[in-house]
Amino acid sequence: MTPSTDRLKRELGLSSAASIVVGTVIGSGIFLVPKTMALNVGTPWRVFLVWIFGGLLSMAGALTYAELAAAMPQAGGEYIYLREAYGPWIAYLYGWMQLWVGKAGSIATLATGFFLYLANFHPALEKVWIVTPLPFGESGRPLDIRYGQLMAIAVILFLSALNHFGARLGGGVQVVVTVVKVSLILAIIAVGFFGGQGSAPNFHSSTPALGGFAGFFAALVAALWAYDGWNNVSMVSSEIQNPQRNLPLALILGTLAVVAIYVTINAAYFFVLPTPVVAHTDRVASEMVRRVLGGWGANAVSVAAMISIFAALNGSILTGSRVPYAMAIDGQFFRAIGRVHPRWHTPSASIALLGIWSSILVLSGRYDQLFTYVIFASAIFYALAASAVIVLRRKRPDLPRPYRVLGYPYLPLMFIAALVCLILSTLVKSPRESFLGLGIIAAGLPLYFHWKHRRTWENRPPLPRTPACK
Repeated sequence: MTPSTDRLKRELGLSSAASIVVGTVIGSGIFLVPKTMALNVGTPWRVFLVWIFGGLLSMAGALTYAELAAAMPQAGGEYIYLREAYGPWIAYLYGWMQLWVGKAGSIATLATGFFLYLANFHPALEKVWIVTPLPFGESGRPLDIRYGQLMAIAVILFLSALNHFGARLGGGVQVVVTVVKVSLILAIIAVGFFGGQGSAPNFHSSTPALGGFAGFFAALVAALWAYDGWNNVSMVSSEIQNPQRNLPLALILGTLAVVAIYVTINAAYFFVLPTPVVAHTDRVASEMVRRVLGGWGANAVSVAAMISIFAALNGSILTGSRVPYAMAIDGQFFRAIGRVHPRWHTPSASIALLGIWSSILVLSGRYDQLFTYVIFASAIFYALAASAVIVLRRKRPDLPRPYRVLGYPYLPLMFIAALVCLILSTLVKSPRESFLGLGIIAAGLPLYFHWKHRRTWENRPPLPRTPACK
């Protein structure tokens, strides 16, 4: 079977598509970043302003991507937009980054976070199973492998197997766990507002903070990290029913829902906890519920966080596996990765590759550094993908556009400008990580030329046959 023999089926409806947006965006960030934001801006109202501003930027990005997704509803999402706007080499480097570091690193990070929350109930998961002689541990020491890492790998492989058996099954699981996750978050919000421990004066409390433009921007970076993932639904464009309608709706409705949830749950945090407590609490949701319900309530928040991470994991595997598949279809990766299962109509080889590599990153213990390195380069690709709207309006005026971004070109330009500020800020504040991120991306160039040469060789005209000697 060649990559073109079977195609992915459109089995995901609007509810599944919107659940991918909500489920992959809301992971562990909402439980972690309020501390960072409070330390940078100092007051609840400034925290709310950052969340709202970050939400508006994310909405600008979602509206921009909606035009691209509706016009080009193909597997791979940004890979396709970059290819059409700038050519195959930019698209290849994006796919390289997503497969080896970006998406795989995100999956490994989420799976490890899942086991860390589970370790609250089963501390034995943090015990060392084996010490390897490999010098990949902290500061070059031997690498420890813990029982929890094995459990994290089991979760990745389980969800990879689940998504192998059809996009409808993976999408259905995404809907269910997202509904459960949102319900639990709404319950946390209700505990905060109606638990009897809130105090309105907390909204006027403050804590020493970095402040100013630098503080606002540092808090915004944390907020945008929590909002990250709304674009993932575009990667499964070829499996969404009526994509010209459902893709823009999923992007817009899903992002709006996330903004509303984030602002509301932060209001609940600050209603119960004064700002200095939020600024010095790693698990703000657990602390809020513990004050209202006691220790069992904090444990319940850990369960909610695990479900939230589980949904983000499933969505990341479902969407991320479509990028290597799109690369293989283009002849820019191993042909086998472009195969579609004849019965389940899923890119089973691509799912397996992503699941296995993510599992290796879990074992390596270095996934966190890899993910940090690639943040800088990821922002560059987001900006390029958003600017593809403007480029393609000029380059491909004939392209059917069932949805056109509102406020063109100002809305896309606002989103791009924010990303440029993020890129420059990261370059100044973290030059080592920024250049290492670029180095990881540049490492894909030799292989791009390899695949380009291979495509040219395979598509060459046949040589004339030499007459046989008599």
